[in-house]
Amino acid sequence: MKIYADGGCSGTYPENTLAAFEAAGNLPVSGIKLTVHLTKDREIVVIHDEKVDRTTDGTGFIKDMAFSEVRKLDAGSWFSEEYAGERIPTLDEVFDIFEGTNHRLNIELKTDIFPYERLADKVLEKAEKRDFSDRLLISSFNHEDVQTVSQKKTVESAILTSDIYVDVYDYARVVGTNRIHMSLPGAFQRMATDALRKGAIVYVYKVNEPDYARQLQQIGIHGIFTNFPEKMLAELESPANQ
Repeated sequence: MKIYADGGCSGTYPENTLAAFEAAGNLPVSGIKLTVHLTKDREIVVIHDEKVDRTTDGTGFIKDMAFSEVRKLDAGSWFSEEYAGERIPTLDEVFDIFEGTNHRLNIELKTDIFPYERLADKVLEKAEKRDFSDRLLISSFNHEDVQTVSQKKTVESAILTSDIYVDVYDYARVVGTNRIHMSLPGAFQRMATDALRKGAIVYVYKVNEPDYARQLQQIGIHGIFTNFPEKMLAELESPANQ
C-alpha cells in the first residue's frame, strides 16, 4: 500500500509549507499531496483552505489577495514558534523541492467552492514546463475539473469524495477516471469493495492511525494520504506487519 504525505509531513511541521515538503522529500514515501489556489493576480499558491485564517497570521480569502499580500503572511507560527517566518509557497517552489526526487505529486485543485477560472490549465501548463507531467496526479472535489483534466489525457486524475456513493466506480468512469480518493469512513463501506472489485484504484485520505491503515491494507486499498508519513512508514513496514 502506497503512502502519500498529505501537505508534506503536516503532523510534525506546519502543513503545506516548504519545511513540511522538504521533510517529506527526505522520506521513502511514494508521493506527496498538496492543495492549490489562485491569488487575485493569478499566482498558484499552495495552501489547504480558501481562507488564510487557520494557518497564517492573516485573515481573508486567497482569491481576494494579491500574491505580494499573501507572501507577507506568517504560515508557521500557528503551529510552533520554531517555524515563525514560514511563508505560503508557490507551486514552482514545491516543484523545486521535488525536482531531484522520484516522488509523485498529487495536486488537489481546491475549486469546489470558488471556481478559480483556468486553474487546472495553469497547473498542467506549469507541470509540462517543469517536466513534471509524468509524475503528476490531479484530484478535486470539483468533478467537472477532474473531467476536464481527464479529457486532456496528459496526466492522471482522480475524483475526491467524502460521500457514500452507489456504484462509485461507474460514476468515476463517467467522469473519465478509474481513480477514486475517498474518506476513511467511506473506505469501509460497500462502495469501496465494489469499486476495487471492478478495477478501481482507490486511495483513502486522512489516515493517521496505524490500526486503520492496516485494516485498509487488508481490504486491498492501493494507497493512503496521511499527516504522519514517518509513523506510517515505521508501522506498516515493520517485520511484525509484513
